[in-house]
Amino acid sequence: MPSFASQVKNELVHVLGSQVCCKTAELAALLRMGATISFNSKHDFGINFVTENAAVARKILTLLKASVPQGIHTEVTVRRSRRLRKHNNYAVRATPSPEASSILKKLGFLTAKNLLDAGTDRNILQNDCCKIAYLRGAFLGGGSVNKPEGEYHLEFVTDNYTFAKLIRDLCHELYLPVGLTDRKNVYIVYLKESEAILELLALIGVEESLLQAFESARNLKEIRNQVNRLVNCETANLQRAINAAMKQIENINLLIKYDEYDELPKVLKQTANLRLNNPEASLTELAELLNCSRSAINHRMRKIDALAMQIRKDNSIKE
Repeated sequence: MPSFASQVKNELVHVLGSQVCCKTAELAALLRMGATISFNSKHDFGINFVTENAAVARKILTLLKASVPQGIHTEVTVRRSRRLRKHNNYAVRATPSPEASSILKKLGFLTAKNLLDAGTDRNILQNDCCKIAYLRGAFLGGGSVNKPEGEYHLEFVTDNYTFAKLIRDLCHELYLPVGLTDRKNVYIVYLKESEAILELLALIGVEESLLQAFESARNLKEIRNQVNRLVNCETANLQRAINAAMKQIENINLLIKYDEYDELPKVLKQTANLRLNNPEASLTELAELLNCSRSAINHRMRKIDALAMQIRKDNSIKE
């Protein structure tokens, strides 16, 4: 079964902006994430893109062909990864040509002093629709999102700091509370809040059915967490009640040992006797048995505790 991230990407590849500017922005982000540039002896440039997701490879092809009305020559090869999981690697190649060069010029890739400088991408991101398309391309090329049943986490991963900073800034402009960090020579733009993750996925075009599945899983997780918190709270309260009852019984036995038990006022002796006979009962349950309030029982137990403390003090007994 495909991962949740793969399901999201498989949906997003079908989202194609109606405006040329949006297609351009999405292609630019995809290429920033996973492309290298080649050239031939005629100084024509080509594009090479590698991905493990067949749907993303198809999206690259679609966007490349949409960028050049007169057509562009592309090749697709599939190789088995040598890594442990042995995924397929899909390599999309636009051979060096004037058409491929025109795409790179259109994207602004050939106008920068450094081909890795994503700062020039700002020129194609004037509108919010283009920013959203750019984020969609970045997610398709190097994004991931955890399944909602686990820890909430969505991220974009790139080895280009300028590109990572641009993704972060675009998210902030769209009021998404992303963070930016680095790890093992890569830069990670991430989201940890479930609401923000849902908002980003909706923005970049994830269909309602998958968003509802995320929302349902999130709600179920929240209910489970709430139940666990209640159970933990009840367990802690029960343990405290047991500890308190054991301490009360210990104090009553101390009064018996030092012949103070028979000297207790009738009401305290009645309460002490009830506690000895009901070691597992809570103060509320003892109060019901004596037909009085819980605070009254608590007050009597405090008096018994005080008498036991005095005995320890008089006889130098350590608690």
